Amino acid sequence: MHSTRNLKHYMLPAVLAGTLAGIFLGLLLKAAEALTSLKVYTLLLNVDYIPVLNQLPLPEAAEFGLHLIVSVGLSLVLAYLLYIRPNPASARQRLGIYALVNTVVGLLLFPTTALSDRTPELFDVPALLIWLLGHVLYGLLLGWLMEKLKPRA
Repeated sequence: MHSTRNLKHYMLPAVLAGTLAGIFLGLLLKAAEALTSLKVYTLLLNVDYIPVLNQLPLPEAAEFGLHLIVSVGLSLVLAYLLYIRPNPASARQRLGIYALVNTVVGLLLFPTTALSDRTPELFDVPALLIWLLGHVLYGLLLGWLMEKLKPRA
């Protein structure tokens, strides 16, 4: 059984890392969209496929807030799996796991673009590459931040 103390010690670093990495991903994809006109930032904030939310006229700030909630949630789950549970992975291995998991998340989320006419086409390879690169960098930053912010033993 994992102690509540361990969980509490990792919650703040995970929330902070998830928030900062989420802001980074948002700004990166916003810049990429501005430079290329590929709707990768629009895809990041897209809620067209989520019942109830797709009926609300959400401003960009609210959509970005939802993105940050997802980012923090993912950060908390990964912190639990990689730091709180007994885990023999080295810091370098954990960084690779963060990058891999977030690349997979990016791959799984990209097809939601087919559910909206505001986002890139499903087979838009340049948009997919930018999207995946953003998620790889997000994963690396999230892992790096967790290594820097985690409680010292």
